[in-house]
Amino acid sequence: PMFFITGMMGPYMAPMAANVPLTVTFSTLWALTVVPWLSYRLLKGLAPARPQEGVQPAAQDITSPALKRAYEAVVRPFLQHRSLRWAMGLGIVAALVACVALVALRQVPVKMLPFDNKNEFQLVLDLPEGTTLESTDRAVRAFEAYLAGVPEVVDYTSTVGAASPMDFNGMVRHYYLRRGGNVADIRVNLAPKDKREQQSHEITLRLRKDLAEIARRQGVNLKLVELPPGPPVLATVVAEVYGRPGTPYADLVKGAAVVRKVMGAEDLVVDIDDSTEAVRPRWDFVVDKEKAGLHGVSTGRIIQTLRLALGGAQPATVHLAHERQPLPVRLILPRLARSSLDELSQLPLATAQGGSVPLGELGRFQRVDSEQPVMHKDLKPVVMVYSELAGRSPATAILDMQAKLAEQTLPPGVEVSWDGEGEWHITLRVFRDLGLAFGAALVGIFILLVVQTGSFLVPPLLMVAIPLTLLGIMPGFWLLNLVGASPVAGLPNPIFFTATSMIGMIALGGIVIRNSVVLIEFVNNQLDEGLSFQEAILTSGAVRFRPIVLTAATTALGAWPITLDPVFSGLAWALIFGLAASTMFSLLVVPVAYYAMYRKRLGQIQSSS
Repeated sequence: PMFFITGMMGPYMAPMAANVPLTVTFSTLWALTVVPWLSYRLLKGLAPARPQEGVQPAAQDITSPALKRAYEAVVRPFLQHRSLRWAMGLGIVAALVACVALVALRQVPVKMLPFDNKNEFQLVLDLPEGTTLESTDRAVRAFEAYLAGVPEVVDYTSTVGAASPMDFNGMVRHYYLRRGGNVADIRVNLAPKDKREQQSHEITLRLRKDLAEIARRQGVNLKLVELPPGPPVLATVVAEVYGRPGTPYADLVKGAAVVRKVMGAEDLVVDIDDSTEAVRPRWDFVVDKEKAGLHGVSTGRIIQTLRLALGGAQPATVHLAHERQPLPVRLILPRLARSSLDELSQLPLATAQGGSVPLGELGRFQRVDSEQPVMHKDLKPVVMVYSELAGRSPATAILDMQAKLAEQTLPPGVEVSWDGEGEWHITLRVFRDLGLAFGAALVGIFILLVVQTGSFLVPPLLMVAIPLTLLGIMPGFWLLNLVGASPVAGLPNPIFFTATSMIGMIALGGIVIRNSVVLIEFVNNQLDEGLSFQEAILTSGAVRFRPIVLTAATTALGAWPITLDPVFSGLAWALIFGLAASTMFSLLVVPVAYYAMYRKRLGQIQSSS
C-alpha cells in the first residue's frame, strides 16, 4: 500500500514498498526449499535409531516442565473464570486508550522525519534592507571568529552579497534567489562522524545560543539550517497571511506582524522571519519638466547620468602584459561624491545649446519610503512568516500558536493558513497516507485469513495481536524520551515518533499475525489428537512459547543495528517495542480470546463425540 503514498514523500516510500515484498518472497522460498535440504544434510547424523517395523515412534515432548507449569499457572485462571477474562479485556482497552493518550498529552513527540547526522550545516544571515556590503561582511567575520574556535568545525565558506552554490535544500528554500548587500550565508563543514562524539543536530543545538547572541549584537536575523533527511520545505513552520479580495497589502503586513509576535512569544520557536522588507528611506529625483525642456535635456538623459554616477559603467577593458584576462575599466563617481545630495546636485548635464547645466537646476531630490514588494501565491497576495523549532514537535507548536493567534485581533479581512509551504502540511498528508496504507494492509490480511480459515470470526481474533503492538510502541517511545533524551545546552533533544516509526507499525501487522496463526493451528491439531479444549490451549501455548519468543527475539536483534541510524532508528524501535509487547500479550490474549469465543461450541462437539 505504500506505493500509493502521494506528495513529496511518495518517491521516498516507493523503494521500500517494492523491496520488502521481494525480500519476504525470496526468504519464504529459501525457507521452504534450501533450509529443509540443508537441515537434512547437516542433522542426519543426529537422527534417532529407526524403530522396528510396525511400531509407531513415540512423540517426544521437548517442552520444559517448568515452562509448562509457569504458562499453565498464568493462563489457566483466565480460562476458568469469566470475570478474569472480562477484566483482562477491559484492561487491554484501557491500556490502548492510555497509549493513544500519550501522544495527545504530548508525552510522545511526533515529527515528520528526525534530524539526520550530516557533516555540514548552514548559517543564513539577513540584515535590514539597505545595509552596505561592508557592514554585512563585518557581521560575517564575527561569526567566522566564533566558528574558528569550535572543535568539530573543520572549515567554513562564506558568501556575502549573493547566494552560495545551490543545493537541493537551497532550491526548495529559495536561498539561490538571495541577492543584495544585506544577505550572506556561511557553509560550515564538520569533522567526519567517526571523529566527533555528538551528532550534527546536537552540535547545532549546542551552538545555537552563542550564535543567537552574536546575531543580536550584530543586528542580524540568523537562521541555523540543517540539511533535511527527506523532502525539504520552505521552513519547518510557515504561516501564510492572506486577505479577502480588495484587502490592502499593508493590512497583510500588519497581520504578519501579529503572527511574528505570537511566534516570538512561543517557547522554543526560533529563527523567525517573514517575506516583507524593512521600510527604509529612498531619495527620488523629481524632474522639473519645464526647466528641463527649456535646456533641451530629456528625462532619459537625466536617468542615464544618475545611473552612471551611482551604479557605474564598464566602457572599456585594458590589457596588461602580466594578466591573462583583460581587466574591466569601471567608471563611477567616488564614494563621497555619490553619497552626498549636494555633490549629486552639481552633476553637469549637456544642454541642447552646447553648454552644461547642474542637475539641481532641473529638479529636486525628494525623500520617500521604500515600496513593499508584493508576493503572490496561486495569484493571491500573501505574506509568509517563517520559523524553526529547537527541540520541539512542530505539531504541538503549531496547535499552540493557532490557539494563541485566535485570541489576537487581525486586520479586517485577513486570515492565516498554517498548512501551505511548511512541514505541517506534509506531516498531515504523509500520516494520512500511511494510515490509509495501514488500513489497506489490514484489509488484505483479513482477506487472506478468511481464505485460509474459511471463517469470518477467526480472522478478527487472529488480528488481535496487531493493536497489541501499540502497548509496546507508544510506552517504548515514552520511555526512550524519559531515559534516553538528554537536553543539549539547555535545549530539549527529544526522540520523535516519525513516519519511519509508522512504517514499522505497518510492517509489524504482518509479522505478529504469524504468531497467532501458528498458535491457533496448533490448538486445532491438539484437538484433533483428542485433548480437551482447555488442555489443548494450555499445551499449545506452552509448546509454541519458545519458538514464538525466539522468532520475535531474532527479529528484534536483526532490527537492533538500525537503531544506530538517526533517520530509520524510529522504524527499528517500533519493531522492537511492538514485537516485545505483541509477543507477550498474544501468548495470553489470543488463546484466552479463542477459548472465550469457541468454548461452548467445541465443548459440545467434544462431549457428543
